[in-house]
Amino acid sequence: MNTNFFNQIEKMHITGDLHLTIAKGAENNFIVSVILKNEACTDNAKNSIPPLNLRGTAEELDNGFFENVTVPVQSASGLMVNMEAFMKQMEEAKKQSASEKEKADKQKKDAQAKDKKYKDAMAKADELEKEGKFREAWMKVPEISEYPEKADELRCRKTALSDKFSAPSLFAEAGQDNPEPLKKEELQGDYPIDESGQEEEAEEE
Repeated sequence: MNTNFFNQIEKMHITGDLHLTIAKGAENNFIVSVILKNEACTDNAKNSIPPLNLRGTAEELDNGFFENVTVPVQSASGLMVNMEAFMKQMEEAKKQSASEKEKADKQKKDAQAKDKKYKDAMAKADELEKEGKFREAWMKVPEISEYPEKADELRCRKTALSDKFSAPSLFAEAGQDNPEPLKKEELQGDYPIDESGQEEEAEEE
């Protein structure tokens, strides 16, 4: 006898395991309990889905079984599939959140380490400047390429230090102003003229 029972189940296109419990009741009636289980679904809420219970004679169940169970079972199947998809999305969201948090923490730590390095270098430059070691202080000032956001501050600091150790002019090094050219009178001076020498030259002639 061809009942087409499994063909009808196949047409339901459900995901999971269909569990049927058939018990005989009073007055030749049958009690059929139908529940769909999906082990792939990790959401415990699936356990809250109740079984579908049908009561009737064999003839009534033959005629109306699939008509009564198809929509509820398909709904339960779709619900559990959605639950699993939701759980996977939640898990992925958690991973992304943890990854983003880890990334943010790393960026924060890197920024703090970079800021500390900057402050330490500037403090060392200040210390060397106080000791009069201007060239060494200039070398301790961080490069602008490393801290482009502080370009103006670093440029001013380096310029101020370089002005202090740049080679001054010869006269500035001696602590003198550039002397003015000597005047003609100063070149002649009040030196006495050796007239005797002139007289000797006259006698020889």
